[in-house]
Amino acid sequence: MFKKILIANRGEIAMRILRTCKEMGIKTVAVYSTADKDSLHVRFADEAVCIGPPVSKDSYLKISNIIAAAEITNADAIHPGYGFLSENANFSRICEKNGIKFIGATPEQIEKMGDKATAKSTMKEAGVPCVPGSDGLVPNYETAAKLAEEIGYPVMIKATAGGGGKGMRAVWKAENLRDLWDSAVQEATAAFGNGGMYMEKLIEEPRHIEIQIAGDQYGNACHLSERDCSVQRRNQKLTEETPSPFMTEELREKMGEAAVKAAEYIGYEGVGTIEFLVDKHRNFYFMEMNTRIQVEHPITEQVVDFDLIREQILLAAGQPISGKNYYPKLHSIECRINAEDPFNDFRPSPGKITELNIPGGHGVRVDTHVYKGYTIPSNYDSMIAKIITTAQTREEAIAKMKRALEEFYIEGIKTTIPFHRQLMEHPDYLAGNYTTKFMEDFVMDKSYENII
Repeated sequence: MFKKILIANRGEIAMRILRTCKEMGIKTVAVYSTADKDSLHVRFADEAVCIGPPVSKDSYLKISNIIAAAEITNADAIHPGYGFLSENANFSRICEKNGIKFIGATPEQIEKMGDKATAKSTMKEAGVPCVPGSDGLVPNYETAAKLAEEIGYPVMIKATAGGGGKGMRAVWKAENLRDLWDSAVQEATAAFGNGGMYMEKLIEEPRHIEIQIAGDQYGNACHLSERDCSVQRRNQKLTEETPSPFMTEELREKMGEAAVKAAEYIGYEGVGTIEFLVDKHRNFYFMEMNTRIQVEHPITEQVVDFDLIREQILLAAGQPISGKNYYPKLHSIECRINAEDPFNDFRPSPGKITELNIPGGHGVRVDTHVYKGYTIPSNYDSMIAKIITTAQTREEAIAKMKRALEEFYIEGIKTTIPFHRQLMEHPDYLAGNYTTKFMEDFVMDKSYENII
């Protein structure tokens, strides 16, 4: 087992990893930018190293600084969390070259699954259902126009290096393809330095349902059931739940089997997620793989009683998986609390937290790194907490979430708490009747504006 793990991340995920390391008796090293010098992970880690200024490219994305921090503290492993360098094949490879274990996928697996076009081709070879579309990248507009006619409108243009909804365009008519193609290429080039595009059939009334998987170094994999992540705004998840209200036992078995097949085909090591689009007829199609821990992993932990961070560490240390699949025993919902103003187009709201009350009670879990007096920097993702409620039924989990949101009191900044309180009253959400298009027609009710 590792003696010391460097946590190459910040915020709530750094605290989440740190807690499991302490429970396992493993020493921890926190790295931080100057903007995060007062963060909780810096305070509670066994050692802490400043790796640069607030700008991510000079700190949390600066591989040389992170490796240097690991070397001077004699860390024998690095946990990347999510975001930042968690799916960076070069970082994984450099860790390997320096004799430091990267707690995550191998460089080859990240390269195979990190590029969406390559991932889709790999999954076709594995026999995993894929959305009809291009075989690899579409080289130019003329090819795109021909392919769109073959697939049939509507189609979706996607950046191969995409993320966060950038470089994605839905095209409903042939006459709109040219403008949307050009704008997608331009946006992807600016955001990722890569204007490569592929094309897929647009799935109508889609749900975004992902399967949590784990794989060991010996070619074995298992799944830990599904999460429904369909409530999204601009392709950013807002809330997640498991089990999905759309799921059937038959569909769960089929999707779980496909996810395990995908993981074993590439000999996947660590925990990861196979993401699918599911249409209104419950046909499912591979979308992408995340070769890291997910933001929404706590809801899976709650319903199967399983510490996924601990499993990541054990798998990285060479332990075999348990050899069985896991199924939900309870119902769990997660609401992401962001420092954003939902009444002003979810505009970021950095600043100092002047008052704070975090909810608790049976079946309520809050993963956060903030405290009264903490100043939220403007340099990073705006998520400041996750509320997870767990109960015997979906109705009970929603009731707990309503109560927890009422107790979650924050002053000094704007947050998405009012949005989530309104969501928990929405008739379509309560009925489990939502798709990835749910937020397109969602309008904030002004009566929730004074909620803090």
